[in-house]
Amino acid sequence: MSVRGRAAIFVEPKKPLVVDDVEFPDPGDDQVLVKLFSSGVCHSQLHTMGRPPRPGRRLPALLGHESTGIVAAKGRAVKHVKEGDHVITTWVDRDNSTTRLPLVDHTLNDREQYTALWKGQVVSHSAATWAEYALASERVVLPMPNDVVTDVTSIIGCAVMTGAGAIINTLKVRSAQSVAVFGAGGIGLCAIAAAAIVDAHPVIAVDVSDDKLSFACRFGATHVINSKSTDPVNAIRDLTAGGADFAIDAVGLPQTQEQILRAVRPGYSGMNRGGTALLIGITPPDAKAILDTNLFVGNRSFTRTSGGDCKPDRDFPIFIRWYREGKLKLGELVTHRYSLAQINTAVDDLEHGRILGRGILTFN
Repeated sequence: MSVRGRAAIFVEPKKPLVVDDVEFPDPGDDQVLVKLFSSGVCHSQLHTMGRPPRPGRRLPALLGHESTGIVAAKGRAVKHVKEGDHVITTWVDRDNSTTRLPLVDHTLNDREQYTALWKGQVVSHSAATWAEYALASERVVLPMPNDVVTDVTSIIGCAVMTGAGAIINTLKVRSAQSVAVFGAGGIGLCAIAAAAIVDAHPVIAVDVSDDKLSFACRFGATHVINSKSTDPVNAIRDLTAGGADFAIDAVGLPQTQEQILRAVRPGYSGMNRGGTALLIGITPPDAKAILDTNLFVGNRSFTRTSGGDCKPDRDFPIFIRWYREGKLKLGELVTHRYSLAQINTAVDDLEHGRILGRGILTFN
């Protein structure tokens, strides 16, 4: 039978979310109904809320895409979790190998996947997590040990996956390689933490906020640069004897996209490749970077990642182990907690830079 739960409902772009009861149907054969413990408050949702719905996406809709919870019900074809199991939900196929085509689309949160009912209206959603319940494909639900804390681990499903995954999967950073991270928000801090865990050096944090830069040092940044007062490209070149091995843009602005490419070291034709610039920040809809082709002279590379190129079945246990070993300081990274009733405060705090690390919703 269906279940009712409170949810934050996206009714109209650039308007406050409405918190009200929503009715979720029974899970289908390959679906899981999760009663949530906690959900991350991710900046990508601000982009969704600030623009008209994409083709194929209807309003009203539900938002959110990283959480922890307990399996309340499951479809008969679901074998990897059972009722009562603690789980993490994410937006990337848990086993995204070529043998499971078609993959869960990486734009899952912008596509209508499932429906619920609100005041008789159909509400579209995609495993949305700003709600007391999430109805999700089994492919984005992963088991987690029942003895691991269930609040701060909710950000593994996006922030950790994207930031840390960029380090260990996309860039494959090794010991003593240099990493510069532009943007010390939640994802940038996860990249900084992972770079420190794999023994990169130096690990350079770049931001416009002294508070965020100071905070980044707690997660492994060895050097910080305030780009309001200092040219970050010249400073990175000075710290790395000519340019970083890797530079990451966790902001997504045209200016930072150009800066990361200028900040990596040049290579020499026939001898070695230059450094790699990586975009992991979401670019605003009206922001288009214009990269001078001269910046690629010296065999520099520019690429991007979606979800840190993670395979959740493989990588999430690594992130949980790092947390248990005290290497990945999720308890310090999560600086703000909100109830579902405070979701609009959480959104406003995120939009205006008042969340130092990562904010989460917690459910009773």
